[in-house]
Amino acid sequence: MPTLVVTGTNTDIGKTVVTAAVAAIARAKGQRVAVLKPAQTGVAPGEEGDAHVAARLAGEGVDAFELARFPEPLAPATSARRAGLRPVTPQDAADAARELEAAYDLVLVEGAGGLLVRMDGDGGTLADVAGLLDAPVLVVAAPALGTLNLVQLTGDALRARGLTTRGVVIGAWPHEPGLAERCNVEELAEMAGAPLLGAVPAGAGALDPVRFAAEAGSWLARELGGGWDAAEFAAALR
Repeated sequence: MPTLVVTGTNTDIGKTVVTAAVAAIARAKGQRVAVLKPAQTGVAPGEEGDAHVAARLAGEGVDAFELARFPEPLAPATSARRAGLRPVTPQDAADAARELEAAYDLVLVEGAGGLLVRMDGDGGTLADVAGLLDAPVLVVAAPALGTLNLVQLTGDALRARGLTTRGVVIGAWPHEPGLAERCNVEELAEMAGAPLLGAVPAGAGALDPVRFAAEAGSWLARELGGGWDAAEFAAALR
């Protein structure tokens, strides 16, 4: 009953849409899937948080969970402190994921921002959550300048903690990629120390859930610097 931690090289790069695509592939294999967002920031009361967006896009049978919401769109530790609220600690997140593992085949833990964004006042990060769970990490990368450096730093941080990078997925892949995007594809796997598993195209998050779930596997199976198919991706999640 595995847990997969999903992080990104930055914020607003399609991490939630990639999480939804992974959930959709797992659901197509008959797995029970939960999406856990330990700390949601910058979302008004009553609005969908990232976990709920991912579950909706992935289609029926994917459940969403949050531990806390903090009002300002800042790092979780900062947003919690400014609101006078108790932050979510890595131990909180790990405990919640373990509880979900008892009821689901796959638990997707989506972080806020990047791997080392602070969750609490003691410097806890999503990397600590992955360490407590001994869970593999999927890295979502932006198709833009600066990505290679950020993927290298993320991979180095995971390796230093003895954690596994399951692979890299490009979020918001442009319909007409330029020189930087095409060159990044050639080097991302080396920087991450893990395979490039594919991409989700820009605008995918605006699709209706039925179409999104039907196309998620084929999006991730497109060739980006090497042959790859959806069956390999599903196997990589284990």
